[in-house]
Amino acid sequence: MKLIDRIALVLVILGGLNWGCVGIFGLDLVAALFGGSASVLSRVVYVLICLAALWSITLFFREDPVERRAKGNA
Repeated sequence: MKLIDRIALVLVILGGLNWGCVGIFGLDLVAALFGGSASVLSRVVYVLICLAALWSITLFFREDPVERRAKGNA
């Protein structure tokens, strides 16, 4: 797995956990950690999570290296 894929995965997981906390506890962890949802730092984190989610969409359209080798041997 490429480094950018791993970074995107970590950010998407953090975003999902944050939304889970918002839904369950009413607590936005990103806003709590970075000075409110309108702070510049929080907005940067939100944008990074969004970009990671968009990048993760590409994972659906990639061919698995194992499948590629199997097709080459067939």
